[in-house]
Amino acid sequence: MRVDVLGVAFDDVTLDEAVDRALSLLEEDGPHLVATPNPEIVQRAAQDPEFARILAGASLVLPDGVGVIYAAKILGRPLRARVPGIDFASALLDQVAGTGKRLFLLGAAPGIAQQAAIRLQTSHPGLAVCGTHDGYFKEDGPVADAIREARADIVFVCLGAPKQEKWIAANAAATGARLLVGLGGSLDVFAGKVERAPESFQRLGLEWLYRLAKQPSRIGRMAKLPLFLTSAAGARLKGK
Repeated sequence: MRVDVLGVAFDDVTLDEAVDRALSLLEEDGPHLVATPNPEIVQRAAQDPEFARILAGASLVLPDGVGVIYAAKILGRPLRARVPGIDFASALLDQVAGTGKRLFLLGAAPGIAQQAAIRLQTSHPGLAVCGTHDGYFKEDGPVADAIREARADIVFVCLGAPKQEKWIAANAAATGARLLVGLGGSLDVFAGKVERAPESFQRLGLEWLYRLAKQPSRIGRMAKLPLFLTSAAGARLKGK
């Protein structure tokens, strides 16, 4: 079942259910897009019809941000769980490691994807990383060709939204991969270049506060969250 939150329909799944669904998609003919919208992405989709169509056509749409969970409650159609993209990715890799499924990492600055690959293979023994490519490319074709030649089953596309989702929509078929996941800045975390919030912050849904403390320059982005929740309240009052 999907739940509409200000124009973006989210799958009402737990983390385990999301991983099970992804594993099922890997056994079906692809390609399949997994999107992980947060409030900022929902707001962007409201202003970008092409982006909104891509999200609507995704095989799996996961509620990444705690603001999405709050907004769903305000709208009177609560989602059961927040499913952060990075947690979904890690849990998925736990399941595919040692199975022969092949992972390609795309995005971030030069060298980051390679570092992420090394660390992921250490934390997920048996994981097959078949290739990497940084996010600083001008032509899509050679990147899609590299993914196809690597015989990737899964691609983590970390180009930032909406670029990553639009890249997947335009190039997924050419890659030959079955599951392509938009994961924003996750490669920096996997590579150890960016530190995640402590688990206590994660459990309370306060990762945004930790990131703000580490990067005060994010205040402009964080200030949009109250507006997002206000929009949800307004939609509820209008019966939308």
